[in-house]
Amino acid sequence: MNLAVAERSTPSTHTGDAAPTRDPTLSGEVFATMINLSGRRRFTSQRVVLYTVLAASGHAEASRIATEALDLFRDAHHALIRGNAVLPGVFCPPLQDAYFGAAQGNAKILDFIALAERVLFAIASGWQRQVPTLLEELVECSSSLLGVLNSLTALYETEAREHAHRVEHQLHGAMEEIKTISKQAQVVAMNARIVAARAGVVGNEFAVVATEMISITSDIGTILQRAMAKPKTV
Repeated sequence: MNLAVAERSTPSTHTGDAAPTRDPTLSGEVFATMINLSGRRRFTSQRVVLYTVLAASGHAEASRIATEALDLFRDAHHALIRGNAVLPGVFCPPLQDAYFGAAQGNAKILDFIALAERVLFAIASGWQRQVPTLLEELVECSSSLLGVLNSLTALYETEAREHAHRVEHQLHGAMEEIKTISKQAQVVAMNARIVAARAGVVGNEFAVVATEMISITSDIGTILQRAMAKPKTV
């Protein structure tokens, strides 16, 4: 099966027919990589067109540079669609829709790749009659593709921001729970110190432990207060 056909018929790298859901384990570094790759597609698509035009005009090395740029473009797209050891592929419903829904982002990207390959092959084969028409198609295709690539990059950026907000919310929730537990532990420690004082000499060692527990819980409270404090805006 042709690679383009295979990718068109496989909406995502996830098994089953269900749409992908957001992976809570994704990190900021992974999002940064996806944004970088998506932005690379914008840059390399224009580089492909520029050097293909130069190759058609007979400029030395232009065909090689265009081919290398196309390889970078293709590799970046495949990594974003299929995923790999680091990247999740199409990991959420908005991306699923952008690539395989009404916008047909994936199909348009694959059409650009196929057309660029045809132009470069025609140039390398010396089919001068076909080259001008194919070049015109490539330029027109890349112009409309830019809007698609810009939208996809913006979508990755939006997902990254929303992920950061979710992580911050979860972290705040976890710190609130720790704060509650710390307060409860402090109350228990204070009650224990009172009981130890009433026990006299017998309770001295217990009083030391209770005092240390109060000190520890106080330190935890201070650390949490600093961590949860919002940075001041300049």
